[in-house]
Amino acid sequence: MNGLMLTLASSDPLSHVLDHDLHWLTDNLQVTKHVLMLFLSAFVCIAIFPMIAKKIAGGVPGGRAASLFEVVLLYIRDEMVKPFLGDDTQKFLPLIWTFFFVILFCNLLGLIPGSATATGNISVTAGLAVISLVTYHFVGVQRNGLIPYLKANLLVGPAYLWPLMIPIEIGGHIIKPCALAIRLFANMVGGHIMLAVILGFAGIISAENMLTGSVITVVSVLSSVMLTFLELLVAFIQAYIFAFLTTVFLSLALHPEH
Repeated sequence: MNGLMLTLASSDPLSHVLDHDLHWLTDNLQVTKHVLMLFLSAFVCIAIFPMIAKKIAGGVPGGRAASLFEVVLLYIRDEMVKPFLGDDTQKFLPLIWTFFFVILFCNLLGLIPGSATATGNISVTAGLAVISLVTYHFVGVQRNGLIPYLKANLLVGPAYLWPLMIPIEIGGHIIKPCALAIRLFANMVGGHIMLAVILGFAGIISAENMLTGSVITVVSVLSSVMLTFLELLVAFIQAYIFAFLTTVFLSLALHPEH
């Protein structure tokens, strides 16, 4: 019985990153579990932040939750975005905030038993990375002009090195969004796979040897609890890294000469 429970438990962390169609929802739109969680994350943002914005704008005390969100919002603005974007901070701040909180809520919702980690799907993280890519290149061209922007990003170094540098620079611009997508995807998947491996290993040992299995079970459960807290930290860190790198790429696009 103990082994059966742990075997069932071991399948749950991995199910957070395995996508499947939700036929009970609709057969026509083919909404998957990850798509549903992505929409849910967006809905949480839409539901929470207008209320927080009204309280901040009106100077009304908002309680601990609103104060916590306000601290995070102001930290992102003052410590992450403003040092890189300067006078353009207010223009791009809503985008950076949106990236951070949508990714954060996707990561946190994936820790709830029975849910799914939308950011554990490479299609989701690639979509976010493409939005970032299109945005910073678009504003770069808009600010600097197409020809100057291409010259600043491709024609690096003396003219005799251009045949070598142009492919390298093009490869760099391709690697940037790939790094955004793969880093977020890999970190979200890795933690759930590790939980599944630890609990699955305990289940196998328990089924074969009750005494040894009991010891392994205790160690595995404690390890899983600590790993879950680590995943909670990773959820914040990965959301921050994605938003931070997008800010850096925006800064480089707006000021390619730097």
